[in-house]
Amino acid sequence: MRCPFCGSENSQVKDSRPSDENAAIRRRRVCSDCGGRFTTFERVQLRELTVIKRSGRKAPFDREKLARSISVALRKRPIEAERIERLVSGLVRQLESSGESEISSADIGELVMAALRELDPVAYVRFASVYRDFRDTNDFEAVLRDLASDAPERRRGDVSADELEAASTAKKH
Repeated sequence: MRCPFCGSENSQVKDSRPSDENAAIRRRRVCSDCGGRFTTFERVQLRELTVIKRSGRKAPFDREKLARSISVALRKRPIEAERIERLVSGLVRQLESSGESEISSADIGELVMAALRELDPVAYVRFASVYRDFRDTNDFEAVLRDLASDAPERRRGDVSADELEAASTAKKH
């Protein structure tokens, strides 16, 4: 593992323990060259995913980029970090188990929107405003009307993988 401080590839694992409900291994490392300490995470990856951007360009799937975009939408919202991590893990599992090795950024965006809609309506609107590139207040009004129309059905609770799948299936049909 390359040291983030000096770039050396000589590091030693000082401590390992399970994290994220045994879905990952957290490793505490020490760089043999500069003595810097850092943490890495090891996760199971079912398959290599490639994202097809709107421009047609292909890029490797980046779990951290997905987590960052969801965290930005949920910033200052009353959602625990553990729940955000479960949401990201559920989305990644769904993408990896889809059977496809190439996934469009639009499909990923729709999955995230469906999950955020169930988890937190404010985060959903925030994400939608960037993802759908809102131009004026009419765009916000349309999304808010749509949210208001199904408000009695929505409940606050954990977004399970089954709920994510149901939400994404409903969007496709």
